[in-house]
Amino acid sequence: QVQLVESGGGLVQAGNSLRLSCTYSGRFSAGSMAWFRQAPGKSREFVASIPRSGETGIYLDSVKGRFTISRDNKNALFLQMVSLKPEDTAVYYCAKANTIYYDSRLAARDQSYAYWGPGTQVTVSS
Repeated sequence: QVQLVESGGGLVQAGNSLRLSCTYSGRFSAGSMAWFRQAPGKSREFVASIPRSGETGIYLDSVKGRFTISRDNKNALFLQMVSLKPEDTAVYYCAKANTIYYDSRLAARDQSYAYWGPGTQVTVSS
């Protein structure tokens, strides 16, 4: 059974940085991995995805240049976040697909992902 667990969330001041991690356990299969987030009172939104380790990520426009997604060759996914803003406050979710997506429209859909972590809270104070 595939399980994803996020870590690294917390409370930071605007302008600071955080690095989120996600570890994946269970039967390995190729597939894109992604980060989504959900702010209070809002629907879940795509943040970033990466097809395979070492490949270029796909990003939400508002995080381009501030967030960097990466993954290793084993079972970890990361999201380096710098210059954080109060509007980045949300629960951040790690997700894994059973398919590798290079099309940004497919990569950004939450229906494209089969497995989800429970989420980690990121709070950015002004």
